[in-house]
Amino acid sequence: MLIDGVFSGGGLKGFALVGAYSMLEEKGYRFQRVAGTSAGAILASFIAAGYTAKEIEKLLDELDPITLLDPRNTILPIPFMKWIRLYWRLGLYQGKALEKWFFEKLANRGVYSFADLPTGALKLVASDLTNGKMLVLPDDLESYGVSPESFPVARALRMSCGIPFFFEPVKMNVGTGDTIIVDGGVLSNFPMWLFDDGTGKRERPLIGLKLSRSKEEVGGHEISNALHLFEALFSTMKNAHDERYISREHEKDVVFIPVDGFSATQFDLEDETKAELMKIGRERTLQFLRFW
Repeated sequence: MLIDGVFSGGGLKGFALVGAYSMLEEKGYRFQRVAGTSAGAILASFIAAGYTAKEIEKLLDELDPITLLDPRNTILPIPFMKWIRLYWRLGLYQGKALEKWFFEKLANRGVYSFADLPTGALKLVASDLTNGKMLVLPDDLESYGVSPESFPVARALRMSCGIPFFFEPVKMNVGTGDTIIVDGGVLSNFPMWLFDDGTGKRERPLIGLKLSRSKEEVGGHEISNALHLFEALFSTMKNAHDERYISREHEKDVVFIPVDGFSATQFDLEDETKAELMKIGRERTLQFLRFW
């Protein structure tokens, strides 16, 4: 059965998305169009490039996430220097190793730019901090004077996965100076709305994979100190737009994958943890399909 898919961000928790994808594939579902943010953008791009669930699992098994962390060299290798680097470079890690890995894996399937994919098959979300707006790639590139067809998919992925302060932002020069682009999760961590034509109609069935519990399972935020306030502030900023859309009518089409106890930025994940995340994704998707 042909469907469209939207996948949420969640950093290293994204291994659970791969487990969910493997269950959907096992049950005979195939994606015509895909969209995602951050970790969800990675899965979406690999699916659009033609990778099967088993092939993606193999890629991740062979990957040591630590190799994707590439701090800049400094003259004085002392701990304090990383905070100086963060201040000036806006991120602890360059992100070049991450983009190189994306490029190599997509190139193995003949995907370099969006022109190598069917029109509309892949949409990724990033955040334009300079202009204060959401960026849907490749759709919005024309407004920046950039050709959507020739834009590298690996670069778009790097934009969507640019966790603020963790990876250096992507700077896109559009003639009026640098535009700072960071992780799409800042503005839309689960862009389920991307394949809605505005009238509630869809070209085909849509399934969303979301790395969180449902609103009913989570409940509200408990705020008793400044740290709780910051966490609630960032969570609300990140999710309010998407959750308003989901709460209207589309929750029945979302696989909620509870991964609360896992870190989004723990790049030294053990194999057992990866396997556990994928198992959670598979099990939750199987439960969902029983009633969908």
